[in-house]
Amino acid sequence: MGANEADNLVPAKAGAGMSGPTYASAVHRPRSMAMTDGDLVAAFPNRLADDIRAVLAVMPQARSAPVSPFSVYVGDEAVTIPYRIHQDEPPLDVERALTGVQQTILHCLYSRHSDGLIRQCHLEHIVGSDEPWVVPFVVQLAGEYVLEILESIHHGLSDLPSERSAHWPAYGDFIARNPRFFEQTEYRVVSYWSCYYRWRFPAFGTYPGCHLLELLRAAAIDHTGRPWPRHTPPAC
Repeated sequence: MGANEADNLVPAKAGAGMSGPTYASAVHRPRSMAMTDGDLVAAFPNRLADDIRAVLAVMPQARSAPVSPFSVYVGDEAVTIPYRIHQDEPPLDVERALTGVQQTILHCLYSRHSDGLIRQCHLEHIVGSDEPWVVPFVVQLAGEYVLEILESIHHGLSDLPSERSAHWPAYGDFIARNPRFFEQTEYRVVSYWSCYYRWRFPAFGTYPGCHLLELLRAAAIDHTGRPWPRHTPPAC
């Protein structure tokens, strides 16, 4: 299944047994809710509003409106992020003229692009960022179906526990503040594994998405100082 074709599907929620046909099917995504470009300002903390507008000003006209927003907390502030955007990328010279913060905002937005290759390209610019508002864009990608994106995230975050860098606690704090979002991410990872990758990784514990979830769960445990609920097969 191609990247854009699979975008029209979401995995069925995992059942208690975490096995068998529960994961073997996918359902169509509910009808999208359109967003305006102005709504994209709400994808980041309020203090970034001027920088976001500067980024939106250089993004080409969208072929269709951003769709299917999801809401999470970054610190104490709620943000609303589009599931997908459809703008072409701006020219590189335009991108390079932006400030560093503005470039990071642009990469975050294009990590929500409808083209999986574009998502992966922009993800690789943000996965090492220590900005807390980048975290939801990365974690959302962890729950999607493109294997190469999962591998890129795991590679970008794999040294965090040993380094105890600034973005290690940021991931733990994000998961602690958004437990339901992380639970849904776990269900998605398991479902996409079962639907599309089980033939290649017969045991969930060998699937790159499993290793990534373990890394994120460890960040939550480290941040909260308590065990974190698991919504995946125990083989992880």
